[in-house]
Amino acid sequence: MSNEFLLFGLQPELLQAIEERGYTEPTAIQREIIPLMLEANDVLAQSQTGTGKTAAFSLPLLNLIQPGKGHVQCLVLAPTRELVMQVAEIMHEYGKHTDNKVLAIFGGQDYEKQIRGLRKGADIVVGTPGRLLDLIRKEILDLGHVRHVILDEADEMLSMGFIEDVESILDEIKIPHQTALFSATLPQRIVTLAEKYLYQPVQVKIEAEHLTVESIEQRYYIVNEKDKIAALTRLFEMEDITSALIFTKTRVSTGEVANELAQRGFPAEAINGDLTQDARIRVLDRFKNNQITVLVATDVAARGLDIEDISHVINYDLPYEEEAYVHRIGRTGRAGKSGIAITIINPKEEYRMRRLERFINAPITRRELPTREEILNHRTEALMADMTKWLNRDRCKQELLLVNDLIQQGHDPLMVAAVALKMARAQERQRPIWDISEVREAKPRRERAEGRDRRPDRKDSRDSHRKGDRRGDKFEAASTESHEAGMIRVRLNVGKRHNARPRDVVGMLAYQADIPGSEIGKIFIEEKHTLVDVPEQRLQDVLKQSGQIKMHKYQVEIKTA
Repeated sequence: MSNEFLLFGLQPELLQAIEERGYTEPTAIQREIIPLMLEANDVLAQSQTGTGKTAAFSLPLLNLIQPGKGHVQCLVLAPTRELVMQVAEIMHEYGKHTDNKVLAIFGGQDYEKQIRGLRKGADIVVGTPGRLLDLIRKEILDLGHVRHVILDEADEMLSMGFIEDVESILDEIKIPHQTALFSATLPQRIVTLAEKYLYQPVQVKIEAEHLTVESIEQRYYIVNEKDKIAALTRLFEMEDITSALIFTKTRVSTGEVANELAQRGFPAEAINGDLTQDARIRVLDRFKNNQITVLVATDVAARGLDIEDISHVINYDLPYEEEAYVHRIGRTGRAGKSGIAITIINPKEEYRMRRLERFINAPITRRELPTREEILNHRTEALMADMTKWLNRDRCKQELLLVNDLIQQGHDPLMVAAVALKMARAQERQRPIWDISEVREAKPRRERAEGRDRRPDRKDSRDSHRKGDRRGDKFEAASTESHEAGMIRVRLNVGKRHNARPRDVVGMLAYQADIPGSEIGKIFIEEKHTLVDVPEQRLQDVLKQSGQIKMHKYQVEIKTA
């Protein structure tokens, strides 16, 4: 262990746990955050996943609290149950030589189990805002002794519509306390939150691009949308993949991609919102223990996963936001190791790769997919390499006896070898090489138009703003029918006169219908109503919320447009 950890002045029990985890030097954010929090400062930290931020706030908290008091002293808020479990597990691991009790609280888990954990005297509670607020309102969770609060992944809590719940929770803490807010990005809403609830915070920023892309080889492939799975299987034939994380846009596509890979002999499973909590834990354990090679996930399902030694991150679907791309690829190339980030796009999306290059200030190389001939040659080379390896080992005594028996029966030795090789290649039949259709490149004029984020011409902008609303690149004249494949348009009975804003719509649907904000399509806010595109497979989840939810003070009715 380096002198830096020792100089923090942490308890010997914590230093022992650090050493047992194999950490010798603190990361950049740990160097900044640990001393600040030990001195009871409020902190506003901007940092990406994979920088060691969980340890950065866990170690000082475990050092500061006094276990065995019988009440909650520290509250950690996180957006998803996966992240809650991850943080709780890490805090428990660092505090295993102390008497600190860490309790994870999230939706989908038995209330009684959580209530029993609170009654046993949890020192630290890690939870999702919705379930925490529910327990507070039922007077089960008492915040009267909380002196430390952590807001983890604050921007994700914003995108999922949890910020009002977060504020309600913070308003319940009446005594002086320390607050630390961690966020990958700092949109104005998060800055406003920090100004309201943090006292003279010390700001810390770790530059994302330096952390996430320097050791990562980035490349992309252009195929027609219908050929994506064929392209993916070709890449799997040629890449040296030890552990891969594949990102898709929807829950349905996670299962489809995982199934296609598994059928071709690439061990893969999906993690998404359709899994029970126990099933998710089992999938993650199999991935961490190398029982499966590939994990296919949505952004929300993968949030908070901290898994080492991922060789490849593959964007099967390109995320809407540049920050999300950086977040994704930052899961490989960690701890001084190299990593590979692959993105599969259709011709209309190529301009977005140019935007990404400008955003991360690093090149993303276009490559051509391996041809059928290259794949067949690669298979042959791999087979010959295995054969040579086993011939050099001379460990085939039992098999040699079988060969001698066949020769004594009159079979040609060369034919015996040829049949053995043919049998060895039988599994290749499970991996057909699908055809890839010819890609027609987008015309330069079209690229330039789309590269302007689909903004309307100036002369039409006034009319366009009267007809629709804009959120990112989702802008067009409003109609009652979605023109985007796989999306259905719904109508909400709230609009501009009800103070409806795009972020209100996204937050409401993300929270109430359990839809990641990135999956919600175009939004058109009219005077008295709003039109929203939602994934077809999520339609029933959305319609079920009709009459059950509110935006501001207005009850929201939802129906198909």
